Amino acid sequence: MGIYLVSVDAQEWFDDDEDEGGRGAVAAALDAELGRRGLPPYTSVPEGADFVRGSGMSFEEKLVPPMDGFSALCRAHLSRAEEEVLCGWTLLVPLSLDEEIWLPVDSAYTDETMVAGAPQVLRLAERLATAVELPVDEIPATNDNLDLTMWFLDGPAKDLAATRPGPWSDDLDTAFYVAVYLRAAQHSLRRGCPIEYC
Repeated sequence: MGIYLVSVDAQEWFDDDEDEGGRGAVAAALDAELGRRGLPPYTSVPEGADFVRGSGMSFEEKLVPPMDGFSALCRAHLSRAEEEVLCGWTLLVPLSLDEEIWLPVDSAYTDETMVAGAPQVLRLAERLATAVELPVDEIPATNDNLDLTMWFLDGPAKDLAATRPGPWSDDLDTAFYVAVYLRAAQHSLRRGCPIEYC
């Protein structure tokens, strides 16, 4: 059990059977709202792929550590509106959105779905990564099977913190969330796929 961030493939995205994990209702609602804003529909969701560790074809991370330090970091470096974009979405899409989109469709944990654009989330996550001097060249670049979760919780992060200390190593829970949001936005843009909480 727990809260996960996961990528969504085309089969799930266009499936209307919610009991089987289909996201057809949110896909249709998003396309309707994009059309109302004069934007094209979001139809280029990639097909799923067989799991191969390190392939970068899927994204999955479990949100385990407490978020208190991350919330404080956001308040220190982001405006309230920026914090809402970075932390308030329930669906991340690889589209540039001037403002978040609220859809009257249930998400895993709320009665609505808040959609944010990955380019906007990426810019905010990059600002936080710079603020904590996150060693982006050392942390896992693909996240297909809890790679960041295991890296931060099971040892390698602690080992690196001892040899490459910095603001990031002062609070590894905070650094974990900076890395998760950074890699989630990067994955969404690289693969062209949605990412959601489940």
